[in-house]
Amino acid sequence: MAAVADAPAGWRVTVEPAARSLGQNAAQWPILEAFAAQLDWPVNGRMVRMTAENWKDVLTAAFRREAAQIAAGLDGGMVILGQRTSKFSKREFSDWLEFLHATAAARGVVVYSDEVPA
Repeated sequence: MAAVADAPAGWRVTVEPAARSLGQNAAQWPILEAFAAQLDWPVNGRMVRMTAENWKDVLTAAFRREAAQIAAGLDGGMVILGQRTSKFSKREFSDWLEFLHATAAARGVVVYSDEVPA
């Protein structure tokens, strides 16, 4: 509380849940890479292998259960506006990781080599 009282004029204090940790952030990438390596997905009318970053956009939209926001591109195309996981709290990121594991299992995506059936 002393830091708040001693803060320079014009400064503000924000109290919010802690953001995701670096370890949590790192934990999502093997899952997203597994989706990218194993699943085709429809993009522009064709079945393609998407990047892990593109899978992150698709899966984040599903996790948030929000309809996609679509903006007009500068040259007439379409841009999907996504949710940023960097804004997730530690708790929300834990839920996100559980969602990724459950979705991978439901779609038959093998994340770790010890998950391969014998």
